[in-house]
Amino acid sequence: MSGVTCDDECLKKYEQIKMKKDLRYIIYTMSEDQKTIVVDSEGDKEKTFADFKDALPKEEPRYAVVDFPYKSEDGRDQSKLTFVFWSPDTCGVKKKMLYASSKDAIKKKLTGIMKEMQCNDEGDLDEDNFTKKMLEK
Repeated sequence: MSGVTCDDECLKKYEQIKMKKDLRYIIYTMSEDQKTIVVDSEGDKEKTFADFKDALPKEEPRYAVVDFPYKSEDGRDQSKLTFVFWSPDTCGVKKKMLYASSKDAIKKKLTGIMKEMQCNDEGDLDEDNFTKKMLEK
């Protein structure tokens, strides 16, 4: 553990996406002093997965929760709350280590997450990769 804590607003936003289902995603970042995880941005329900990908910084790590829509094997519309750990290969080692060692601080607060994805480059953020993960038993 890195000693990083999670801001109360992180949990409030998570409860909003989980219960009200009025957000597509929430992106979390470290505060400037790197001691607290805070809400970075969010996207309302009308946003797409492409909008989520565009909202992630290209060279900075982030945590995110996405309400990922997909079709079940029998063709039904489904969605699952998915925790995304975005840690691009292009960001510095120090930041990667800080985010990796602080991941549990936020994950412990977000009860009810169904799936988790670690993404290190644009290819990992492919919608098909997410759909395959959703269909795993």
